[in-house]
Amino acid sequence: MKIKDLISLLRVKQWYKNFLVFLAIFFVGEIFQLNTLLLSTIGFIVLCLNSSAGYIINDIIDLKKDRNHPEKRKRAIASGKVKPLTAGIISSLLLTSALIISLLLNKNFFYIVLTLFLLTQVYSFFLKKILFADILTIAVLFVLRAISGALLINVNISPWLILCPFFLSLFLSVGKRHSDLLLLKEEASRTRKVLKEYDNGITNYLMIISTALLMMSYALYCFMSNHQNLLFTLPFALYVVFRYFYLINVGSIIARHPEKVFKDKEMIIGILLWALLTFLILYF
Repeated sequence: MKIKDLISLLRVKQWYKNFLVFLAIFFVGEIFQLNTLLLSTIGFIVLCLNSSAGYIINDIIDLKKDRNHPEKRKRAIASGKVKPLTAGIISSLLLTSALIISLLLNKNFFYIVLTLFLLTQVYSFFLKKILFADILTIAVLFVLRAISGALLINVNISPWLILCPFFLSLFLSVGKRHSDLLLLKEEASRTRKVLKEYDNGITNYLMIISTALLMMSYALYCFMSNHQNLLFTLPFALYVVFRYFYLINVGSIIARHPEKVFKDKEMIIGILLWALLTFLILYF
């Protein structure tokens, strides 16, 4: 097996979702505490191993459907570069490693890692076929990643650590559904059964709702935070969300693959300015 095939199998490009584990340490102001930073970094690695184990099982299940998708058919299993049996063995090794390391780190973190994997399997086998349940499940998975970081470093779980990731995931997931419909049109249901239930009207309304809820949650967090100067980050946050909304509606590949956000110069500048200002307010 070639290295690039292994990277494709593990879906390394989707590990960005696990950066949510760093939210807690960043917003409690402990990013420079080496012990907690190391703990969060190990937690990130564990979540990546766990995620890849789930992705592999999902790809084995969706093998035939992925071969009908213009982009997913290039995946390691769908393209035939990695055999399902080999992929299954790798998935088992990844999951075992993730569970053992998480148990050694923190019992509560272990429970989150196990729940993430089990819920991912329920999603892969059942929930991804059900209208609305698919995107809501993905949102819950986002929240579990975020609160795992708080449990790992033993800090209180803020309600904003639940609300903001939840609505962010909802926004991204609906955007992906909308983009898939624009790309695949009549062929959409052949690659993902639930896309037969969605249409552009529904996804547009859902994007508007999730955008409003996301920005309201973030605005309330800024207003009620001990660092009220975070309110100055709102224009940057709005710009990033509005820009992404635009990219979704013009059918950009970024909507289907958020990890390719670096291809949009305006988005990158907006994200960097938002992150920099937030960092300066929280730490200086």
